[in-house]
Amino acid sequence: MPLKDQLILITGAAGGLGSTAALALAKQGAHIILLDKSIPKLEKIYDAIVEVGAEKPAIYPFDLAGASEVQYEELAVTINKTYGSLQGLLHSAVELSAYTPIEIHETKEWGHTLNVNLNAPFLLTRVLLPVLQKSEQQASIVFTSDSMARVPSAYSGAYGVSKIALEGLAKILAEELEAAQKIRVNTLIPGPINSPLRKKLFPAEDKTKLPAMDSLNTIYSYLFSSESKGVTGQLIDAQTFKH
Repeated sequence: MPLKDQLILITGAAGGLGSTAALALAKQGAHIILLDKSIPKLEKIYDAIVEVGAEKPAIYPFDLAGASEVQYEELAVTINKTYGSLQGLLHSAVELSAYTPIEIHETKEWGHTLNVNLNAPFLLTRVLLPVLQKSEQQASIVFTSDSMARVPSAYSGAYGVSKIALEGLAKILAEELEAAQKIRVNTLIPGPINSPLRKKLFPAEDKTKLPAMDSLNTIYSYLFSSESKGVTGQLIDAQTFKH
């Protein structure tokens, strides 16, 4: 149980990759805080974790896009009062409705996408930094990006822009926190995965040729265990990851 006594908060925990990470990390002994806006889906991953005999996770219903700054701060206060410290934060929530040309990109959709994919990770990280810094062991923050951040593609719209900016945010944060060596910050690039988001965007694609979501289990465990201690400011590409 390499993650025993570790508390890890996962955003988008009701989604494909978020729930995959939650189950994988719970199996390694971590206590998981499941954060998402869909209570029925949160209850589903809660049940899945309990069924494998892992520690019962905590459910925190939260709308990343609609929450106020005060609500973010209240979340941090609740975690601090309840647990005293936090060892991990995984940003797995994602918003992408469809590929859209900039010419017809709706302002409302643009704002909502940036709120979920960029503003929420910033706000949540900022309010939780003091709680992460209280961890007796080096804490880990992991952002989830996309390979298109390196090669921006046509029609990726607000989603593409948000991922480019998110990688910049992660790099800046990693450099700011590196000297203290209390928190490491890395970015995971899952690559093409047989996930619900992938099915939505590429319905005609043969998904049997893609890796399953649980193929990322080893990477998630690595990023939140002591094995990655001292590794910070890195882009971890699932397609080239060797461990």
